[in-house]
Amino acid sequence: MPSMPRPIEALVHPEALAHNLAQARARAPNARVWAVVKANAYGHGVERAFEGLRAADGFACLDLAEAERLRQLDWRGPILLLEGAFEPRDLELCSRLKLTHVVHSPAQIDWLAMHKTHEPHSVYLKLNSGMNRLGFAPSAFRAAHARLSALPQVDEIGLMTHFSDADGERGIDHQLAVFETATEGLAGERSLANSAATLRHPERTAQDWVRPGILLYGSAPDHPSHDAAHWGLRPAMSLRSRVIGVQVLRPGDTVGYGSSFTATEPMRVGTVACGYADGYPRHAGTGAPVLVDGQRSLTLGRVSMDMLAVDLTSLPASGWGSEVTLWGASSRGAVLPIDEVAQAAGTIGYELMCAVTARVPVRVA
Repeated sequence: MPSMPRPIEALVHPEALAHNLAQARARAPNARVWAVVKANAYGHGVERAFEGLRAADGFACLDLAEAERLRQLDWRGPILLLEGAFEPRDLELCSRLKLTHVVHSPAQIDWLAMHKTHEPHSVYLKLNSGMNRLGFAPSAFRAAHARLSALPQVDEIGLMTHFSDADGERGIDHQLAVFETATEGLAGERSLANSAATLRHPERTAQDWVRPGILLYGSAPDHPSHDAAHWGLRPAMSLRSRVIGVQVLRPGDTVGYGSSFTATEPMRVGTVACGYADGYPRHAGTGAPVLVDGQRSLTLGRVSMDMLAVDLTSLPASGWGSEVTLWGASSRGAVLPIDEVAQAAGTIGYELMCAVTARVPVRVA
């Protein structure tokens, strides 16, 4: 007799990915779309996310292995390597896979100058407009552009930067001004807008290409100012488990390690097969939202390695075997935005998506 699997799984929803991609297009109708699938498609899996995102104009990833996987899926369109080559020999694979790659440092220009290739490369020259992470300083940008332009190994040169505050009050003005000054008069396609800029500032940043990432997966880049529903986004991942035990508490009883939750009245508590070894944040204490049989409830006490506790007191019909949605869509259609769970844990939806561990089965719904 086959053993029963532990009742936790992550579901990836291709129709939600396609919907969210369409929302990005609607915001930036005159731009082409790089669908960002770095970090294994934000934890969803490149192969699982591909069908939902194949209407994109191109895919953007971080490493060569992800680019190879996209080519193995028979994607023949553009692929952008967001951090470019990490060492000279990477350029051989860029040539073979026909990748567009970012140039953000003098060393990468040196490597291109030494690279032997029959077909010149398409690149994006990255400006550090104020994020101070990667890219050429404004004072060095035009010289870098001139060096690239002189190389027979280089064909098209796009221009790009990355916004640090498109999701918040500071906004994009300071960086946009730097970019416009540094690139004035230079030919080449522009790519400026991340998810936040695509949603909040499309009229100023949705130029030739936009680069949505997190919005494709159903998370609002500017939460809590706006939620996913405000932007018309749907969850692309649902993490579900079940109640595997029920305890009846009296006033004064405690729950979990460290006795961090104490009942002040009679309660029913459900134990759920999900813990931090599955990727659920340990630092989500009492009060993180969950759905039990599609109805709202809360976690209680500390998250353990393999289990967490939820309040069943106001849900008399729920108990052993009840479905628990940790984030995303329940089988009954109710939705728990991943951003709400992340906020309760003091983090962001990106981290939760990327943190689901290998022991959690994942399937395409």
